[in-house]
Formats: sequence, C-alpha cells, structure tokens
Amino acid sequence: MKLWVATALVLLVAGAATALLLVDPDLWNPAGHHRRATIDVIMHRPQQRHQNSHQRSRPDSPFVLEPAGRHLPVKVEFAPANEPRAGVLFDVHTGRVLWQHDAGEQLPIASLTKMMTALIIARRHQPDEPVLISPQAVNFEGSGMGVLPKGKKVPLKDLFYGLLLVSGNDAAVALAQHDAGTLNAFVRRMNDWRRRLGLQCSHFSTPSGILDQRNWSCAKDLAALARADLANPWIRRVAATREARFPFPIKGNYLDLYNNNPFILERMEGITGLKTGYTDAAGRCYVITQQAGGHELGVILLNTPNPLDQVPALLRAGAKFESRQGQKRG
Repeated sequence: MKLWVATALVLLVAGAATALLLVDPDLWNPAGHHRRATIDVIMHRPQQRHQNSHQRSRPDSPFVLEPAGRHLPVKVEFAPANEPRAGVLFDVHTGRVLWQHDAGEQLPIASLTKMMTALIIARRHQPDEPVLISPQAVNFEGSGMGVLPKGKKVPLKDLFYGLLLVSGNDAAVALAQHDAGTLNAFVRRMNDWRRRLGLQCSHFSTPSGILDQRNWSCAKDLAALARADLANPWIRRVAATREARFPFPIKGNYLDLYNNNPFILERMEGITGLKTGYTDAAGRCYVITQQAGGHELGVILLNTPNPLDQVPALLRAGAKFESRQGQKRG
C-alpha cells in the first residue's frame, strides 16, 4: 500500500557481456556524443522467423527474446482472479524467457509507449539541444511535467527526464515535434523502428500512450524494447534515477522531478528501471528490471491487478533460479 500511495503522490506532484555486430547503423548507433558507446550488455543468438512472402526482409534484431521452450524454468502461479492479463519474466542479458503468461497477446500499453519514444530520441539527438515548446505540448492530457513554458526553448535533456521520470505526455509531444516536425511524422518513425527492432505484435499511434486506439503491443515485444532501451547508456541512467533537480525557466528557477516507478521511489534494491503506465483500457502496466546476483532480470506485466506483489514475486523466483544455475556451473 505504501508503494501505491507513493506512486499516486508522484503523479499528483508531476501533474555473457559482449560487443555486437550491428547491422543497421541508423538504428543501433547513438547520436552525437553517444556514438562511441558500445552496446555491451546484450547477448543474443539470431533466431529463425517465418515471414510472409509479401513482407520485406529486415535485419535480425539482437534484442528479440529467445524462443521460449515448452517447459519454462520458473514456475509462478497466480489465482485466476488475480492474474495479470499477460506477462513475461526474462534475462535482460541473454534474452532467455524464464516465465510467461500469454506473452504474445496484443494489448493496449498506455505509457509504456514512451519506451519507444525515449529510444528514438536518445539515438537521434543530444541532451543540450534546445526544444521549442509548442501550444500543442502545453495543452496535453493526462500526466505531465505541467510547467513547460509555451513559446520558449528548453534543453532536450530536461524533457527527457520528464518523459521517463514523471511520464510526461507534454514532454512526449515536445520531443516528438522536435524530432520529426509533427506528431504524425513521429508516429510513422515509431512504427518504422518497430519493424527494425523485430517487434512482431506492436503498433503505435501516439508518442505518449495517452490514446489506446491502434496503440498496442505484447509482453514479449515490450521485453525486446526494454532490452534495447537498457542497452542505451543515457536511457539506462535516467530510468534508474530516483529524483532530479535542474535549472528551468519557471518561478523559482528550478524544477524537481521524482520517478513514478514505485520500486525506485521506495528504493527496492537493484532496480534499474524502467517504465510504468496506466489507462482505463490498458490497466496497470509495468516494465521493471533489477540487478541481482550478477544477473539482470526483467518483468513485464500488462493489465495486472496487483503489481506491487506480483513484480517482486517474479523477480525473486527468477533470482533463485539464476542462483541455482550459477551453483551448478560452479
């Protein structure tokens, strides 16, 4: 209950390791000063996927999860009345699926959409770029930074923190317009990147996730997107931040932001990210990653009635399995 209350308060205040041969430099190489960073946290064996004859061939993505076997190593069951609509537990480094529940079902994903927005912005832009705040960004719906100065320019990095920490829909609009000129052009870019990332059951219609219509994904696609996000040093650093303060053109001259990820807000050990979301249609959606015992595990839960119990339960079960595997190898 404490975690859930904290999350609500934040929303109110806000208003192994190996280098990869990457086949698409426009996608995988970061922009600007990030360009020399090596993606050194992902290992993936390319997998065969059937394609319809009319589909264009695309490069294999290093972030797609390994095919799940018939017998998964982690057994976690929830009462039928308490089940998430869908979910997956996976190893962030290897892409191995440890547990899953309807992981390929297409569902609305609310603000988990911002994981794609963040990836595009991090790959294509630099933190110190000035971003013009349009009237459309100021007239946002849902959660937001709430203090963007219409007609003025603010540093891109400030909006990036607002996007990931407080799930700012206003920040998403401003960043999308800065990147592509219009929201429609940015959405087209999101869906292009969706294909290039190898996401099979996703479609985007908004940079923020405030609209559920034609904006959906599935647990296994979101796991791949989470791996791509965490492979970017800038996203990884911001997503794990509990709070941030920086100069901003508002009364008082400073802006304070607090992460609305309840597991980071409450300092749960080892949490590295990544994103939460909620709409009436999507329900409570969580993408939570954690470093534990030399491994990094990820949990995706979509439309879950009890995330504050289910996420830790899955992470504990995954950590126990990884520990046993390590003892066997030792």
